[in-house]
Amino acid sequence: MCTVEKRGNLYILTLTGNNEHRLNPTLISSIRSCLSQIKSQSLKSKTPSALITTAHGKFFSNGYDVAWVNSSSNPKLSEKIMDSQLQALIAELISFPMPTIAAINGHASAAGFILAMAHDFVLMRRERGYLYMSEVDIGLVIPPWFMAVMKCKIGGGWEGMRKVGLMAEKVTAEKGKREIGIVHEVFEGAAATVEGAVELGEELVKRSWDGVVYGENRKVLLKEVLDLIGNNEGLDFDFDDHVIKFKPRL
Repeated sequence: MCTVEKRGNLYILTLTGNNEHRLNPTLISSIRSCLSQIKSQSLKSKTPSALITTAHGKFFSNGYDVAWVNSSSNPKLSEKIMDSQLQALIAELISFPMPTIAAINGHASAAGFILAMAHDFVLMRRERGYLYMSEVDIGLVIPPWFMAVMKCKIGGGWEGMRKVGLMAEKVTAEKGKREIGIVHEVFEGAAATVEGAVELGEELVKRSWDGVVYGENRKVLLKEVLDLIGNNEGLDFDFDDHVIKFKPRL
């Protein structure tokens, strides 16, 4: 699912394998477990740290695991569980007590796009991958809390939001940097993108910020997102408390 590597005062969380890293309760739970481990170690050490999130293969994350939802006996409940768990993950990233960097190795679509944008800095490889809010192309309404994340993070005002939210533009690394300001820096290749994230992380660590204070300031900046998540019933919906039958995948 995912691994954590500690490199100095940096924590590198990697979604492993060459699949699409579709977000379902199993993967989300794995990410949250890694974040909990990182947070505990960082607070215990009381040293400035930074988080880098990246992935193996051609995808950072291709969004929600729709096949997982549709294979259940109760798709609406399964969708609610998945969405509530992602909300909990995003809330944890918003309050996370250190700077966060997403090193985008490939495509980040829909919920995967939201996961990337929940980080403070987005670094992206130039030659492969795009950021893509696919909902309008597949006939779905963008959830209000997704929209709140987009409004907080996408530059260019109405023009930027129109491109991403209404036109479903597949935003390349260069467009993401030049036109809508969601990509901090662009690199050649996946390895260089991660190394760029490491260099940025090391620069941030040198600032010796108090991680808890940093996280509290981020919560203020993204209050609109937290308010929507906090008002949503079912936040952190417990998958283990609900029995859902799944049809076997052939």
